[in-house]
Amino acid sequence: MTIYADDGIVSVRYLVDDVAAAIDFYTTHLGFTPLSTFLPAFADVRRGNLRLLLSGPDSSAGRAMPDGRRPHPGGWNRIHLIVADIDTQVAQLRTAGIAFRSEVITGPGGRQIVLDDPAGNPVELFEPARA
Repeated sequence: MTIYADDGIVSVRYLVDDVAAAIDFYTTHLGFTPLSTFLPAFADVRRGNLRLLLSGPDSSAGRAMPDGRRPHPGGWNRIHLIVADIDTQVAQLRTAGIAFRSEVITGPGGRQIVLDDPAGNPVELFEPARA
């Protein structure tokens, strides 16, 4: 039986084109705090219990697979950040020139929008519906 340490932190790895730009994006616009920085290859940032590992092309995570495929940023899997006021958050991000993949969508659980980090990785902002 394998025992895993549970420190309450969830770590997600994002492949990025420019680690310094990713650090700036997540700390300036989305409330993350830098933890460690090993430019140009890697850094990690934290927001609450989420630790985001930012792996650049020079990191071990960016190396080619045995079949020659290279990991790359983008896709649709994403981190999900809860916000209290999505309209205010979106307005601030638009003013800062942040690119969005969608407009705010309303569903039974709340409202959401998807934006891109500098490498094209999606980030979802979600405002839960009020009871």
